[in-house]
Parts: sequence; structure tokens; C-alpha cells
Amino acid sequence: MTDVVDEVLPAAAELEAAPGGRRVRFRMTRMLLSSWRTRITLGIVLLVIVASIVGPMLSPYGVNEQILSDRLQSPSGSHLLGTDSLGRDVLTLVLAGTWLSIVAGLLAVLTAVILGVPSGLLAGYRGGVFGSMSNAASDTLLSLPPLILALAIVGAYGGGVTAAMLAVGVTMAPRFYRVSRGVASSVSQESYVEAARSIGSSTSRILTRHVFTNAVAPLLVQVSFSIGLAIIAEASLSFVGLGAQPPQVSLGTMARDAFTHIRESPFGILPPCVMIAVIVYLFASLGDSLRDSLVSGGKR
Repeated sequence: MTDVVDEVLPAAAELEAAPGGRRVRFRMTRMLLSSWRTRITLGIVLLVIVASIVGPMLSPYGVNEQILSDRLQSPSGSHLLGTDSLGRDVLTLVLAGTWLSIVAGLLAVLTAVILGVPSGLLAGYRGGVFGSMSNAASDTLLSLPPLILALAIVGAYGGGVTAAMLAVGVTMAPRFYRVSRGVASSVSQESYVEAARSIGSSTSRILTRHVFTNAVAPLLVQVSFSIGLAIIAEASLSFVGLGAQPPQVSLGTMARDAFTHIRESPFGILPPCVMIAVIVYLFASLGDSLRDSLVSGGKR
């Protein structure tokens, strides 16, 4: 993630947050969506999200509908991806689990943004004692293994997908802190920021209208990469029983159930693991294409 920060900050600094905020936002949107790769990847991501929402509603099987006589079946015409150890339709479970995993990833990233961005903007803009203390706290969290720290937090305060994702969000906050701090530090001496100070604009107004505007683009790149990491973390925590709890269905709990019965049904481990790989790849590819568009300034 260090490379992401180092590459996008110079390009972000070129986006002058002039008084025409709407014009700046339009320019950033056009720049980020300039490549066909970004548009195609974003379209596929949206398609997966829609399928994960609508799919379980249209399925002839309920998410938690159990038919014990059909347990651990191989793929067939009635169950395209087979059934699990409780006789539930795996395709329906994969779609429902994908939605939960994506929502969990968004929750973790939202937590990281709330914790990291405001403090990063203020630390980069003001510096001083607050900046030094924030940098020390961020460096301390970055030095700890994220998943191990999340396991410790969840183990101390109890399981559940919400608690797990809040813990993951805490471990990701320093990444967003670094991005927002770097942008704030690079633009705090720009002429339009100096002009805003000279006319008596408050710190909160300068941060939200001028500094944050420059941080939006690199933060979007960071969000794309972080969602994939959060989905992996959610699946890992659910696999060991500290994430989603019954009757919730996630790709991690599906992988754990399939692994338990892998001798009886070797195919069962594939659907959840393949889906995890697909959605993580999609979000990573989206972040990569957004980064390329930002670095090139949309001239591709």
C-alpha cells in the first residue's frame, strides 16, 4: 500500500481545489473513469453486487432452507453448485454470502475512513504536537500484524461480524490516515489555501472545501484496495468462528463447513473460495485501474 500512496499523492496535488467545487469534482470523476478498464471493472463489480442482492430473492430455495435428505450433493440440475452439510442450496448461499462479505468489507472501510481521514487531514494541515502524536499512533498500529490485532480485539470483546469488521477497520485506519495526511501536507501551502486563510476562513471550512477535495481521488483508490483486504479478513475471521455467526451466511462460514466435510464432498470447498478470489480480484483490479488513471491524469 505504500506504493499506492507514493504514486497517487503527486497527481492528487495537481487537482487545484478552486472555489468551483462542483467543477473540481466533475474533473476528478472524469479523470478516474477515463479508462475502459475502470468502466468495465466497475460494471462487473456492480453486476456482482446486484446479483448478490437479487439472486437469493429469485432462488427457488431459501437461504436457510434445509433438506437433510439432499445433504452434500454434487452439482446437478436442481442444485447447480450442489448442497452443503445441511442440505442447503450452495448457489443461493454463495450469493447471500457474497452480499454479506461485501457489506462487511464496506463496514470495515467506513470505520477506517472515519478514524483515519479526519485526523490525517488535521495532522497534515496543522502539524505540531497533534501531528506528532497522531504519527506515532499511526506508526504503532502499522507495525502490528493487522489480522493478529483484529483477532486480539475480537477475542477480547466477543465475536460477530459487526465486531470483527470494526476491529478490522481499526487496523486499516492508519492507511487512510497516511493518505489524507500526505495530501493535506502537500496542499496546505498552496496559494488557494493561503487565500482562504487570509479572508478568515475557518480551519474546518478549509479542510472540507479545499484540502479534502484533493484527497477524494487517492482515498477512492485506497478504498478499492482496502475492501478486498477487508473481505479476506472477514472470511478468515468467519472461518475460525469469530466472524459471522449462525444463522448468518458468509463465504468464510461456507468455507469452514465445506472444509469440515471435504472428504465426503471435495467439490464443496470450491464455490466459496472461488467467489472470494473473484470479488477480491475485482476490487483490487478496480483500485489498480483507478490508480493508473490518477497517475496518468486521465490521459490514456
